[in-house]
Amino acid sequence: MQIKIISVGTLKEDYLKDAVNEYKKRISQYAGIEEINIKEEKINNEENAAEISSALLKEGEKIIKATPRDSIKVALCVEGSELSSEDFAKLVSSASSKTGKITFIIGSSHGLSDTVKKDADFRISFSKMTFPHQLMRVILTEAVYRAFTIIAGKKYHK
Repeated sequence: MQIKIISVGTLKEDYLKDAVNEYKKRISQYAGIEEINIKEEKINNEENAAEISSALLKEGEKIIKATPRDSIKVALCVEGSELSSEDFAKLVSSASSKTGKITFIIGSSHGLSDTVKKDADFRISFSKMTFPHQLMRVILTEAVYRAFTIIAGKKYHK
């Protein structure tokens, strides 16, 4: 199985990098995993909706270009369905048996463009709460690792 995580922006804090790298190492016993970082578009006026929309469209074009077409595409967005760990594991398992490839997409602090959301095969939300997009990488990699332990019947998942 091949997993791609496409994220807008870069991880800056070492403690977040360390956490993501730890879960990537754990995931590697089950699947290949690759991160693709898309540069966040500069927004001069955070109050200007048109400027934000334009930035999201530009980021969306880069995301779609970086996304393998033969992969199951999963957008992380507030409008998505909330899944239990077991249901998330079923999604990962299903992608493994269908194409062997799954791509998770994390937007910028402003989210994802509608184009990316519409292009996705699934839209999921990890919570009704909002998390910083950098922290979402840690949460996602832990959830992917947990999914593989559920699929493998390991005791990590309680």
